[in-house]
Amino acid sequence: VKKLIILFYYMFKGSIVALITPFKNDKLDEKNYIDLIHYHLKNGTHGIVPGGTTGESPTLSHDEHKKIINLSIKECKGKIPVIAGTGSNSTAEAIELSKFADKAGADALLIVTPYYNKPTQEGLYQHYKKINDNVGIPIIIYNIPSRSVIDMSVETMTRLFELKNIVGVKDATGDLNRADQQLKAMGKDFIMLTGEDGNALEFNKRGGKGCISVTANIAAKLCSELQELSLSGSADSLSKAETINNLLMPLNKALFIESNPSPVKYAASLLNLSPDDVRLPLVKIKESTKEEVKKALQHAKLI
Repeated sequence: VKKLIILFYYMFKGSIVALITPFKNDKLDEKNYIDLIHYHLKNGTHGIVPGGTTGESPTLSHDEHKKIINLSIKECKGKIPVIAGTGSNSTAEAIELSKFADKAGADALLIVTPYYNKPTQEGLYQHYKKINDNVGIPIIIYNIPSRSVIDMSVETMTRLFELKNIVGVKDATGDLNRADQQLKAMGKDFIMLTGEDGNALEFNKRGGKGCISVTANIAAKLCSELQELSLSGSADSLSKAETINNLLMPLNKALFIESNPSPVKYAASLLNLSPDDVRLPLVKIKESTKEEVKKALQHAKLI
């Protein structure tokens, strides 16, 4: 079967955390990182993304980026998939990092559309094709126009899905109609994961298979339960999923009052999961935002 699609279809789903990267004195805190991974293993998270946007990949050194990929693979031990964030606006750099993750034993790659360069749709196609041709593991396209400026069209995505390693998308457009369009164009074998916690439940109703989540960093159990219930399909399960969704909705919003991941790192510090240190040009959140995050955590019964 093309790309062993059936295996991946069942492998990449549910609550997949875009893991924060903890710092101590501006250095990667490896012990804290390992603790975070075990928090997710214990609380039902279905997959881990090291080195995504929430992991502050733009300000990680290449050594640090490789280190967190290695730590994730080593600690997860095949219990849950590791989808390594290896995108770059330089195709050569993305290939180098992707080949490293492939060799290290990652289960898949999350590749963001190239930011800043503003490639055409043909440029996007060639970027992903070149990475596809250099690795042997599944690739999930990360489409996030709010950060990358460019938006990959459904047509380009459909072309890419014909390649051997392209298996799905992390859709962070915030447009639920895209889920409908992608499903129609590529069918249910194309793995659709939302990048927006706020639309996770509705996205799954439209054929999505899960969420690459920011909120899961601090509400791992609630996020994994929401996903399991919403993917089970029964009316009773959907009703329970709605209840959890209502608990989480203020939190989903509060975590984006200021630039991600500063708010989620503050929330993690309140839960004693990790400190709220971020790297410049990001800064810690304002007092008014702290109050909103606290209120949202209380609403979700997390504090």
